[in-house]
Amino acid sequence: MPVLFFDIGATLADVAVEADGSLTLRPRPRVPAVLDAFRELRTGIVSNPGPGEDAAARAAAALHEAFPGRFPDGRLVLWGAKNSPDIFERAVAATAREDSPAVAADACVFVGEDDRERAFAGQAGLRTAPHPVFTLAAVQGRPVFRARIPLPDGRGLPDLEAVAATTEAVPLPGADARAVPALVTELGADVLLRAGFTADLREPVHLAGP
Repeated sequence: MPVLFFDIGATLADVAVEADGSLTLRPRPRVPAVLDAFRELRTGIVSNPGPGEDAAARAAAALHEAFPGRFPDGRLVLWGAKNSPDIFERAVAATAREDSPAVAADACVFVGEDDRERAFAGQAGLRTAPHPVFTLAAVQGRPVFRARIPLPDGRGLPDLEAVAATTEAVPLPGADARAVPALVTELGADVLLRAGFTADLREPVHLAGP
């Protein structure tokens, strides 16, 4: 069975530092639905808690406040910098149980918005996804593509966003007057096409695994 690891900031949640130094995590759109879809799988965290002696404790408290019951196995919650394959190798090792060895690296998925961090995860052998929406694609080994989506006459960005929210598609900032950059799978592109939007699929985002 796959094991899923998520980054927090800008992936699972937006992070706010309160006046007393505590953290508040605000789940990002579509994240709760993704986590619901994978309730049967083991899930963990690989995230940098920031500086300070108590940073990990503050981050852990905020995580469990924002996502109660979502990450029950503390062994799968790893705090630290994601600036080498090391933390991802430790994440794979942490999947071991008393009655079973660690799962294979390519049975683990790291979901994070940062290209460089995903590259380190890939070096450690994990599959990767650039957004929680693409978690299933990573589990199944399906590629995610960078794309541009022209807006048809009479259709605006809100129309595209409404359709994208139902499928494996994520519009990105930086739209020009009539085209929207996006991340899309082939499945997502098919859904968009049926709704009247044509996705021009370009280079794939790095996706480790067989």
